[in-house]
Amino acid sequence: MKARTLASGLVLLATLVAVGALVESGLVGEVVSKEWIDRDVRGNGLAGEALFVAMAGAATALALPRQIVSFLGGYAFGFWLGALLALAGTEIGCALAFFYARLVGRPLAGARLRDRVKRLEDFLAAHPFGMTLLVRLLPVGNNFLTCIAAGLSRVPALPFLAGSLVGYVPLTMTFALAGSGVEVGAAGRIALAAALLVASGLLGLWLYRRHRRAAGFADEAEAVFEEPRLQ
Repeated sequence: MKARTLASGLVLLATLVAVGALVESGLVGEVVSKEWIDRDVRGNGLAGEALFVAMAGAATALALPRQIVSFLGGYAFGFWLGALLALAGTEIGCALAFFYARLVGRPLAGARLRDRVKRLEDFLAAHPFGMTLLVRLLPVGNNFLTCIAAGLSRVPALPFLAGSLVGYVPLTMTFALAGSGVEVGAAGRIALAAALLVASGLLGLWLYRRHRRAAGFADEAEAVFEEPRLQ
């Protein structure tokens, strides 16, 4: 067994143990609640903001939906600051999942898995930034699986992370706006958030028409981890 493969396996095992302990402690469940925001984040200045970004990054790296992070950001800090901090946390989570898959998961990936990931590489090869942006705008696929699949592939990190960052903006703003309206002006803000969501979808559809081949990316990302089915 190669030393790199053995080291990757040990790191993977340690990570799984740590994640299991974190889930068992109930900390993740507390983060996805208004109670945690009220107790540890709101009114704590820079310390509260830093804590929110750090926990948002860790939670999204562990597959927490980014919509929840954005909603809680709006609830905690208001629309503009909440959206900015949620966006930062989501991007950190994206980078953590991407580089974890690249540094730890890739050496452990079997030949069959590498063959399936190769389809992602071929798809994104020409325009990795634009194709990643499109995937983030369309309401399809899974953020966590997309990050993992891209990390297992040879997709360049910079255009993938940059495309993700830009593509995250509309949905982040939408749910941060909805979260900021929980206590004040809820009806109007939620209606505006719904309008932003529609606008984001329309933008994604416009880009889709320009890049029809991109329609299969989310399915490819899901297919990387899909178990073979009996015919």
